Amino acid sequence: MYEKILKAAERLEGIVHKTPVMTSTLLNEITGNQIYLKCENFQRVGAFKFRGAYNAISSLSPEIRKKGIVVFSSGNHAMATALTCKILNVPATVIMPEDAPMVKVAATKGYGATVISYNRNSESREKIAEELVEQYGYTLIPPFDAEEILAGQGTVAKELIEEAGELDYLFVPCGGGGLLSGCAVSTKHLLPKCKVIGVEPCLSDDATISFKTGVLHRAESANSIADGLNTPSLGKITFPLIREYADDFVTVSENEILTTMYYLWTRLKIVAEPSGVVGLAAAFHQKLSLENKKIGVVISGGNVDVKEVGNLFDSIPDLHSKT
Repeated sequence: MYEKILKAAERLEGIVHKTPVMTSTLLNEITGNQIYLKCENFQRVGAFKFRGAYNAISSLSPEIRKKGIVVFSSGNHAMATALTCKILNVPATVIMPEDAPMVKVAATKGYGATVISYNRNSESREKIAEELVEQYGYTLIPPFDAEEILAGQGTVAKELIEEAGELDYLFVPCGGGGLLSGCAVSTKHLLPKCKVIGVEPCLSDDATISFKTGVLHRAESANSIADGLNTPSLGKITFPLIREYADDFVTVSENEILTTMYYLWTRLKIVAEPSGVVGLAAAFHQKLSLENKKIGVVISGGNVDVKEVGNLFDSIPDLHSKT
């Protein structure tokens, strides 16, 4: 699998941003560790998803691309696909839930994609996509459960390690597992002794349960503020890879997600979305008893409706206790 990640890195060269690795003396003091933030919020479309989408779509033949691409996504994969298709001059149709953040819907439309809305409580996005594939001959690009997708995402950890050097731990947000599985493969190839930790919201902990039990678990009604991680389950490809290459999982509360997000916004001036900060939340709130360790953290995205941020922060009564 690492060979696919190397090929993805070549394909993405000059296309994706080599996002910065940032550090903070105060963050190190709070956690008692050296923290290295891989800031994918500065990636094109504001999230790591662009890596996988571009790698997957650009690897298709011109004949397949010409027929068009369809995806389903609550936001970041939608935007990544829309921008990729704009760059490659490929028709794009994106299936998004009616409650998707408007900032993500607007950006997806702005890149030129056709957006189809659906009710996540009464309609199946998979069924809608299948009907479009059958009717128009589109190619479905899944949000995470495809080798070319996770190979693109694996370049995140590759870049981080190449810049930060030896790491003792790597904390990675987990929804469907594309980012985590890709990063875990890269990390174990480059740093076999580094512990790879998947991080989920407590309200969307299907991957944690799956990892710890060895049985794929589904959570159909997950409703964390970290909307990008509210996937029903890991995939058929990502689940076994995570079981093989990840070392552990931890979960973080809604309070912990927002206090971490608030810290990044106010102290480090890093605009990150709730889904993007869960990895740091695990280190920030010391979910594992670690001291004097070098810890890499993937900040996976920064797409959030700024008009709603004040309400999010005001909803947490002890918001300032940690910051």
